[in-house]
Order: sequence, then structure tokens, then C-alpha cells
Amino acid sequence: MNRRTFVKTSVLAGTATALTAKSYSQVAGANERVRIGIIGFGLIGRIHTRSFHQLKDSQVVAVSDCFRPRMEACAQLVGADCAQMPDFRRLLERKDVDAVVAGSGDYWHALHTMLACDAGKDVYVEKPLHLFVREGEWMQKVAARTKRVVQVGTQQRSGAHYRRAKELLRGGAIGDVVSVQCNFFRNIRPGIGRPPDGPAPADLDWNMLRGPAPERPYNVNRALYHFRWFWDSSGGQMTNLGHHSLDIVHWIFDLAAPRAVSSSGGRLFLQDHGEVPDTQDAIIEYPGFNVIVQISECAAGAGTGGTGGLAFLGTKGTMTLGRAGFAIVPDRRTEPVNAFARIIGGHPVGGPQPVPEPAGAWWGEGVEDRSGNADRQFVDHAANFLACVRSRQTPHSDLASSHWVSTACHLANISARTGRKVFWDAAANDIRGDPEASAMLQRPYRAPWAAELGRLLA
Repeated sequence: MNRRTFVKTSVLAGTATALTAKSYSQVAGANERVRIGIIGFGLIGRIHTRSFHQLKDSQVVAVSDCFRPRMEACAQLVGADCAQMPDFRRLLERKDVDAVVAGSGDYWHALHTMLACDAGKDVYVEKPLHLFVREGEWMQKVAARTKRVVQVGTQQRSGAHYRRAKELLRGGAIGDVVSVQCNFFRNIRPGIGRPPDGPAPADLDWNMLRGPAPERPYNVNRALYHFRWFWDSSGGQMTNLGHHSLDIVHWIFDLAAPRAVSSSGGRLFLQDHGEVPDTQDAIIEYPGFNVIVQISECAAGAGTGGTGGLAFLGTKGTMTLGRAGFAIVPDRRTEPVNAFARIIGGHPVGGPQPVPEPAGAWWGEGVEDRSGNADRQFVDHAANFLACVRSRQTPHSDLASSHWVSTACHLANISARTGRKVFWDAAANDIRGDPEASAMLQRPYRAPWAAELGRLLA
């Protein structure tokens, strides 16, 4: 048996269960296009728009963005007949929009999703699913009441090699999983600076951009992409980048909320306006194993084997998994007594004598797959959403499972902010024995959005 077997892309494509863009195109004709409205055409909104634009069975017909140049850029991408409107509520009123892509800021995700569902639209919403835990419960309530399909933008679940890796891990390819490690490292020192507040650009609706988040004076460091450096509009990189890797762990092992989370960190090295941690470590405890998450924005981690990947440590070997592919390296089969020290510094310390071992004995077989294609994952995830819009079946990244991923990320942040380990009470659906931490599971919306929320939940 060879220690390492190379798995070809064609084989993986044949065994994966993901509905690819090509196979989706065979399901419906061009005269049955799903008409898409885009809310938020920023970095991720542009990627999602491009993905849907590539699929013959969908058509982007409208866009809403608080920043006019971005709406114009969307129309340039998909065609001049794409309707443009600064107020997303006008988009939701349109009869020619079947489904909505919510590529807005973290603090808008829940409300955009609920309002779109209430307007009769299916929704593809970017991760993290919500800004605080209770929003996820509200989203599920509204989606169930309105019978809408909601896909969360954790596109890795639609990646063929991720689905193959899931099969291998669930099938015991590395034995029992003992621990999972993931990291997101980059170096953005010295940070985003401290520019003064000032007037918003004339072509930006600052009040609408802030939405349900607390009112703040305009600052370039709070606008557009930069909202994610502040607690009132984001959970930082734990909910942004860390969410992707943790999502894969939840998806593979069908996890709900963790039992407990311990996290520490802070804005320790970057000297700027930012509030969220530039350095954060978390230990997230699940039944059977822990997940260790490390995040840094002031150290690139070049010697750690890459950023954004996962390492599954098992009793038979290790799987490393990332967007480019995965590899399984089996552990060598060793007699336990041969691992014990018998001589230290040239002096005998006793213990059992070594046992002869056969050469080349391994606990399993190595596997390597480098077929990952990040762009294709976006397109295939969009195709899965479109297929579910028609079939009304559950998409790859459903609301219920995604809610627990975001919840785990929020619990890590709550632990870091309170300086205490937090324990999740599954029966009570609450943090156990810590009123201060429990209060952080919910936040108020500002007017007029608080009234909209009340109407949705009535």
C-alpha cells in the first residue's frame, strides 16, 4: 500500500454531491430565469453578482446601494437595463425580483434577510449570518413563517473537494478527531489610522448605510468595508474570516452550539481607530473535541503553513484542508513502549525495552487533492441556491446550521470582551450563570428599524 495516493480532480468531481453550475444549467431553461436583486455591491457583493451573472438561469435585474458609484458599477457589469435605487425597500417592492442577494454590512444581514422574506423574496445572505445571537432566532422565525429559501454565503460547502474531505473525515480516514486548529493571519500594521470625522460624500447616504446600527458621525474608517473594525457594526475578524473555517467544522460534524468558549485578545498592536481585536485566540469546546482558533492582523504567520486553513488531528493521522485542496498524512504505527524515553543525556532512565517494529507501518493511507477552485465555489454555491429556489429544498448553507456557527463566533467575542470563559446552556438557549455575558446576546435597533423588527416578529 502506497503511503500517499494522489486523487485526481476528475474523480472527485464524479463523487462529489454538490450541484455544479453546469448541472444546474441542465435543470431549467433560459426562459425560466430567477430574477435577482442585489443589496450591497461592495467587495463580496461584486463577487456574488459576478457569480449569478455567469449562470444562464439567473438574471440580475436590480441593484440597491447607499453609495451611488457602486450601483453604477453594478449596472456596468450586468447591463444598463439593471434598475438602480438607493433605498433597498424600493427593490423589495418590485414584482420583477424573485430573489435577493444581501451583500451588505454585518449589522444589516439579519434585517435585510427578514424584510426580503417578508416581501416574498428568497435570500442569499453573506456571512456572518448576524451581528448578535438573538438575530439568528428571529431570522429563522420569519423565514419559516414566510416559507422562504435562505442560503448563507459560506460557499466552501459547495466546493467539490470540501465535500470529498467531509466524506473522508466522516468515514474515519484519520480515525477519531482529537482536535481541530485553524488560523487567519495577516499583517496590516500600523493599522487604519485616526482620520477625523467629517461630512459624508454627496453620493453616499450615510444614514441609510448605518441602518439599525447606532448613529455615528461620518468617518472614512466606519464607511463601506471599514465597518468591520468596530463593535457596533461587526464582530471583527472572528466573525468575518474565522467564520469560514469554523463553518466547515460545524458542517462536517453537524454541530450545534459549543458547550463552552474561552477567548482572549484585544487591540494590542495596531494604533488606530479600530476597536475589535487585532490579536485573538479562542478555545471552542464541543462534545468530543475542541477547536482552537487563532487570529492576528499584525503578524502574517508565514511559517505556519498558510492562512485560513484547517488542521484536523485524528487518532490515525492529520488532514489539512483549505480552499486550494486537502491532504491526509497518516501517523506512523508505533509500539507504545518504543515512544518512551529510556536514555536522556546519555544516562539510562529505565523503562521497558524496545519492541521490534515492521518498516513502513502506517495507520492509514495518505491522500492529496489540489483541485480547489475558490471562484468555482462561489458559482456552484449560487447554482445550489437557484436550484433550491425552484425545488424549495434546503440549500447547502441553511439558516439553522449557519446560526450555530455565528453563535460560536459571538461567544468567543463575548468571552474575550468580558475576560471570562462562557458556558452555553442548550436547554435554556442562553449563557449559563453570567448575566453580563448573557445581555450581550442581544442589542437594540435604532429608529425606524426597531419598529420594522417589531412588525416582523408580531
